[in-house]
Amino acid sequence: MQNLSKLQTVLLILFLVFVWGVNWPLSKFALSYMPPVLFSGTRTLLGGLLLLCIAIPRFRQLHFSRTWAIYLISALFNVVLYYGLQTIGLHHLPAGLFSAIVFLQPVLVGIFSWMWLGESMNGLKITGLFLGFSGVGIISSGAGGLSGHISVVGILLALGSALSWALGTIYVKKTSSRVDPIWLVTLQLIVGGLFMTAVGSSVESWSDVSWKPVFVLSLIFISVFVIAIGWLVFYKLIDSGEASKISSYTFLIPLVAILTGTLFLNEPFTLTLLIGLVFIIASIYFVNRKTMQSHAKL
Repeated sequence: MQNLSKLQTVLLILFLVFVWGVNWPLSKFALSYMPPVLFSGTRTLLGGLLLLCIAIPRFRQLHFSRTWAIYLISALFNVVLYYGLQTIGLHHLPAGLFSAIVFLQPVLVGIFSWMWLGESMNGLKITGLFLGFSGVGIISSGAGGLSGHISVVGILLALGSALSWALGTIYVKKTSSRVDPIWLVTLQLIVGGLFMTAVGSSVESWSDVSWKPVFVLSLIFISVFVIAIGWLVFYKLIDSGEASKISSYTFLIPLVAILTGTLFLNEPFTLTLLIGLVFIIASIYFVNRKTMQSHAKL
């Protein structure tokens, strides 16, 4: 794939952090109109079907007979397990605590990238990764995420969601040269979306869905920008740079989610939110410090 310029990388990261950040409060809003498993399946399936319009003209690059296993494995880790465990887990844990555990993902990606992709690992990067996770935890605790009942099952589901996302990210990075990126995202969303929609249809009722215009608009926004375009951008960034460094920026996503709640849901801006922000900025600086220094020498 063609390498991204520095400006393109920055713009794509900003886009991804914004749409994946607003996705949390927007999804919370949408769940009041649609049962959770059906919602997870429908939004991913719609995103995949939208991308199918772009993928079909690239049919010759599908090579399904020799790459089908990559598409299925990617769908399993990045859609079925990631979204499935996330949807179920949110019933067992407060959303803030759950998201903090899920965003252990950049730490796991950093470790797995060092183990399996041969990416560099040093003291600064390790410090940065854990600073980022700590920042997310501080923000979530300040948002009330640590209040309420703490479920062992919920914690395990959140860890499973983070682990599946991290493994899926590494797998895509490792196999990206063997598959077409458009078809990869399209098929993983369609396969995963069909599976979760089928499960949702068997355990939930479509009659419980309230098809109000505000919900439909939210569903369309999530399906197009968060799911379809969001995953394309994420994989493009992962393919164009070190997976651990790109993933470090996802620490900003819970911050955007909480800031969105502060601006539009009248949630307070707390001291812990400010402290968490400082931790996250420090995290991104430490993880990317070597790259920043090398650019400065050019």
